[in-house]
Amino acid sequence: MDKPEPKWFFYLILCICLGLQLKAQAQGPLEKKISINLNNENLKTALDKITALSGVKFTYNEQVAKSNVKTTINANNKKLKEILTELFADKPYSFTVLDKEIFIRFDPSKVKKSEAGSAADRDSGHGNFTLSGFIKSQKTGETLIAATMKVAGSSQSTWSNEYGFYSLTLPSGSYYVEVKAVGFKKYHAQIDLVNNTNLSINMEEDVQELETVNITSSSQRREIENTQMGTDRLSMNDTKDVPVVFGERDLIKTIQLLPGVKTGGEGDGGFYVRGGSMDQNMILLDEAPVYNTSHLFGFFSTFNTDAVKNVTLYKGDIPAQYGGGLSSVLDVKLNDGNNQKFGVSGGIGLIAGRLNVEGPIQKGKSSFLISARRTYIDMFLRLSDDPDVKNSSVYFFDVNAKMNYILGEKDRIFISGYLGKDLLDVQGLNGIRWGNRTGTFRWNHIWNRKLFSNTSFIYSNYDYIIKSGGRESSLSVFSQIRDFSLKEDLQWYLNERNSLSFGFSSTYHQIKPGEVRADGDNGYIPRKLQSRYALENAVYASNIWKVSDVLTVNYGLRVSAFSIFGKGDYSRVDQGKVIETLSYKSGSLVKTYFNFEPRISAATQLDETSSVKLSYTRNAQNLHLISNSASTMPTDRWIASTVSIKPEISNQFSLGYYKSLMENELDFTVEAYYKNLKNQIDYKNGADVFTTQPIESMLLFGVGRAYGLEFSLKKKIGRLSGWLSYTLSKSERKIDGINNNLWYNSRQDKTHDLSLVTTYQLSPKWKLSANWVFSTGNAVTFPVGKYNIIDQNYFYYVNRNADRMPNYHRLDVGALWLLKQSKKFSSELSFSVYNVYGRQNAYQILFKEQENDPTKTEVIRRSVFGFIPSVSYNFKF
Repeated sequence: MDKPEPKWFFYLILCICLGLQLKAQAQGPLEKKISINLNNENLKTALDKITALSGVKFTYNEQVAKSNVKTTINANNKKLKEILTELFADKPYSFTVLDKEIFIRFDPSKVKKSEAGSAADRDSGHGNFTLSGFIKSQKTGETLIAATMKVAGSSQSTWSNEYGFYSLTLPSGSYYVEVKAVGFKKYHAQIDLVNNTNLSINMEEDVQELETVNITSSSQRREIENTQMGTDRLSMNDTKDVPVVFGERDLIKTIQLLPGVKTGGEGDGGFYVRGGSMDQNMILLDEAPVYNTSHLFGFFSTFNTDAVKNVTLYKGDIPAQYGGGLSSVLDVKLNDGNNQKFGVSGGIGLIAGRLNVEGPIQKGKSSFLISARRTYIDMFLRLSDDPDVKNSSVYFFDVNAKMNYILGEKDRIFISGYLGKDLLDVQGLNGIRWGNRTGTFRWNHIWNRKLFSNTSFIYSNYDYIIKSGGRESSLSVFSQIRDFSLKEDLQWYLNERNSLSFGFSSTYHQIKPGEVRADGDNGYIPRKLQSRYALENAVYASNIWKVSDVLTVNYGLRVSAFSIFGKGDYSRVDQGKVIETLSYKSGSLVKTYFNFEPRISAATQLDETSSVKLSYTRNAQNLHLISNSASTMPTDRWIASTVSIKPEISNQFSLGYYKSLMENELDFTVEAYYKNLKNQIDYKNGADVFTTQPIESMLLFGVGRAYGLEFSLKKKIGRLSGWLSYTLSKSERKIDGINNNLWYNSRQDKTHDLSLVTTYQLSPKWKLSANWVFSTGNAVTFPVGKYNIIDQNYFYYVNRNADRMPNYHRLDVGALWLLKQSKKFSSELSFSVYNVYGRQNAYQILFKEQENDPTKTEVIRRSVFGFIPSVSYNFKF
């Protein structure tokens, strides 16, 4: 009998929300009481007298200071809020609190029409004007993503997009704006908005904040107000202090420490999100898909943090502009390159070195960046006396390059590329080589102050070659997936309450699942699996609607069409048996799958420091990874949807509560989710992944479900900072032909997952860090017995994934020693110890017959890492 669908976590989260709703206790400046008599005083004099009596300062512009408005009031032991409300009751001014000061501004909404005159008639009869521009780093010229702009005294706010552009429409008047970005000092400006205004903001780095802030999902204001759920934003400072194996900063390893994200095992370079499989994560590098994110079988990730600007992980409410992944989107943006001055940075570790060079091509207008890494394990192998070892190689390298050019006020182009290769070679005879190549050309254009567009041409390639044989003859297997894409994304800031995003994308997929090449006289006949061709198109539109000061709704629709083309044979299967095979000519249409992917989310603010959000998202996926390994392997095969392999579909429901505590020092988040999955893929028992038969004959199809609770507590400021995340979850599949057609655990199912990450600034020169992780073991299938047929023993298996690997836990520690810091040069030593207490976490558990007594079975537990110390030297000038 099927298990009832889980509902308990929705009731639990509502109880948590009610229990954690806290009220602010601190007394603000408006609560102070004074006694004052004013008789026909001008406005500036009145405010000065209030300051003298209360100690509260006022901020205002020249228009307020020179106002001829007269004030009269008689107040006895009244709060400032009451006094100011009475003072401005019939006057065109409003007030609001800015930290410990009070901001006075001209308020056009309080001006009578007869008094407004021509001011209300500007802009073709409308009194609204647009403030727009770019938000950048003053030091490097890099545009800042997700910087928050807030208008004091109102609920109006906006955020810079992924290219640093912002647009905000307001009624004409005087405003005080505040801009915040992680790692930068606050920017304040007094704006007299009497016409459309272009304001590009250059923000100054905050060294103090960079030293203390280690993680943020966005600014507190954005997280509370925004409808986006299940989203984490990381800067590269977030990865800087997390101790990892071999001391190399690693983006993927940091992602694995976030709530709702799970690792596949020790040293694995992939990740699972909210019960989905590894291929259900769409991973983008400057918009280009990356199909394998691992170096050295997962011990390093593809991403060089020296070249990365910003990372956003969407795991719940995925925006309509993204498609192709059911579980998450990991959007990685590269640095643009410093357009103010040349700079060199890098590092040398135990097994790898890296170098980053950037600078202006034309100062203030264009820049370049080149960042490279390489391991030198192969150099150590050459020192060996063993000729087999000496003539072998194992290494990886990768290179990131980027150039951008500002063509004018309205146009900018970006060109970026990535090249990465891994090589494992034994005596030049046997081995494997794999790697990614990507390229992106982007054109930003500002059509007007409210309409921004980005046009992208994208190339992506992943391939691998497995080689075996001798010097006289050899055999190799080649596999490849290649994409060519065109994307157009537009953002239209309609008005102060609506922001529309829309666009289209078109991707041509070429997939070579396998090609066997034979050289020399080895008796093998070259053959190849049929290549597949597909065109994936999509259009989308979404709107952020600010319904009121406390309610915001985001709704949208993505429509995708996946068209399969010949040349090739396509088989129809039923329960793993081929029932029909049809042949198609080159370029002929085989089948098109249409999918409608609606999404909607809403956020309601309970007060200034808390909100509740809910969302529904539907996603479709047409590329599937075929793997029989519990972790990422370079030889995993990508296949496209066919007449028998249908697009995977997910429907996800989420509910969340967000609270800022202790004057924004702590952020608490809890999210519940439920996800149902259709057209899920698994292997039938005894499947051969690398068969020459149609791959559909090795697969079975069914449904899945995943649900859970995610808790996160983050401390953002102070000498001690970090985060605590905990996930309670369940992930299951139900596929006819497997597990007696009953629900069973998916491989990535882990009931409990806990991560604690801390950083402590011991002194100006020393910073200490540590992280501890615990998780339930992966779901696996162990034999329950064995039987003998014709003197041959076979293990007997019953239920799929009914067993567990041992629980996993590990403690890592690190220390950062700042050797020198000046305007021209800085250097540091980074020390780390991976797995401090030497826990032998199980990587694999094998069952085999005892050599001396085949009737007995021995269990072999294998581990990868024990206690691993490392040190690296980093520099910048």
